[in-house]
Amino acid sequence: MSDERGSAGRQGGRDRGRDGSGRQDGRRGERQRPQARERSAGHRSEQRPSERARRTDATRVAAYTAMRDVAAGGYANLVLPKLLRDKQIRGRDARFATELVYGATRLSGLYDAVIAAAAARSLDTIDANVLDTLRLGAHQLLGMRVPTHAAVDETVALARQVNGAGASGFVNAVMRRISERDPDEWLDVVTEGVTDPVERLALRTSHPVWVAKALRAALIGHGVASAADVEASLATLLESDNAPAKVSLVARPGLASLDELEHDGAERSGLSPVGATLPEGDPGAIPAVRDGRAAVQDEGSQLLVLALASAEVHGEAAATERWLDLCAGPGGKAGLLAALAIERRVPFVANEISEHRADLVWQTLAAARVAARDADVSLKVRHGDGRDLGETEPAGFSRVLIDAPCTGLGALRRRPEARWRRTPDDVAVLAGLQRELLSSGIDATAPGGLVGYATCSPHLNETRFVVLDVLKRRDDVELVDARELFIDATGRELPGLGEGPFVQLWPHVHGTDAMFFALLRKR
Repeated sequence: MSDERGSAGRQGGRDRGRDGSGRQDGRRGERQRPQARERSAGHRSEQRPSERARRTDATRVAAYTAMRDVAAGGYANLVLPKLLRDKQIRGRDARFATELVYGATRLSGLYDAVIAAAAARSLDTIDANVLDTLRLGAHQLLGMRVPTHAAVDETVALARQVNGAGASGFVNAVMRRISERDPDEWLDVVTEGVTDPVERLALRTSHPVWVAKALRAALIGHGVASAADVEASLATLLESDNAPAKVSLVARPGLASLDELEHDGAERSGLSPVGATLPEGDPGAIPAVRDGRAAVQDEGSQLLVLALASAEVHGEAAATERWLDLCAGPGGKAGLLAALAIERRVPFVANEISEHRADLVWQTLAAARVAARDADVSLKVRHGDGRDLGETEPAGFSRVLIDAPCTGLGALRRRPEARWRRTPDDVAVLAGLQRELLSSGIDATAPGGLVGYATCSPHLNETRFVVLDVLKRRDDVELVDARELFIDATGRELPGLGEGPFVQLWPHVHGTDAMFFALLRKR
């Protein structure tokens, strides 16, 4: 049964002792450390923890709080903006906090190895909250342009403030050890003895080994690299996962214009005909974004929606067009697809299994709902299981978008915690769901109509293998080469999309998330 609304027309640490290091006395067994070599005058603070500032700035405290929220299961892109708003942290300080949290989370695999080496003990002997403080400190020393003395002093002050006086002594000792080497030297230290090239690269770029191996297979399977030259391509891809993603905007056609976004500080995209990028500032401060007429959306997502909308439908599907977003939450692609449907006076349905996410879709489509009412076009948001829709509304739609739930391995730039939460077991579970959704979407498509299957993961078991497996079991659908439908802002076909008929975008090739897209036509 569906609930339909429409308008016509890391786990917390154990008690490890007062210094946070797993020892009741942080000085017990401590070895004399060699004099650190100087990299610059005064590069490291010589003050004792008790002599330093007992409190750090609000920006670092907010970053630490966000790290703890993420460790408890939150998402950095949700918890951090709220913290910054609540603490009224803006501008340069907000950017600093964002880089701290995103960088320390993305690179926590590498930083954990560095911290373990610097502390000369295993990570499971360090309290989880103290470890987050050290990750923030390590990122300032090894991944940002923070002066060494400031990184050490402020991290020790943060530890005193949030972890306690005992822990600050331990943090001071570890931070001093980390400051003794530069990033390249630490990479050599932590990868010493790792002989497998993929495992070594995974550690250097802070990825789980299984993710690095899956992406290596995807590069070969999607035709981007051969087995002989895949290592260089893999290194570039993994490094791109650690680079902050640009803020991309979409001007939803008929609701907002690129001229309007440019007026508010954005720059036109060279990739998406309806896209722009925001060099700096808060996108929520742009009126069109605030009103839902424009939105933050990766250019790859924009391109695949435009591809589905621009392909020709035939037969029965062409006679009576009706569009469906089968897995619409939280509403980004639905927002663009709905705007295109309204421009063409085509009824549109957004379906979402989660009631909460269906509410988000309803809110995201607020401007589109007004436009649909004014144009007398049907626009509906349904709460229901997409796996059932092919049975309840067979052959009911001319175009169906299936933005299937996936591991998100193609969006690791934007979701810093995702790489550490996903496991290989997730792929198998999701692949079964993806097959069911694709089959249902095909059943819901009228003869001559189109199905666009998309994931924000390039994993072969979520992309090619899903589509090919479903095709083997059916004789009523065929693949369409989608490459010619991916047109940039200048009207040219995008290069580097793979061998076809599938399309695979890449952050290190196209500057987008690693979106996969397959286009199928119902016979």
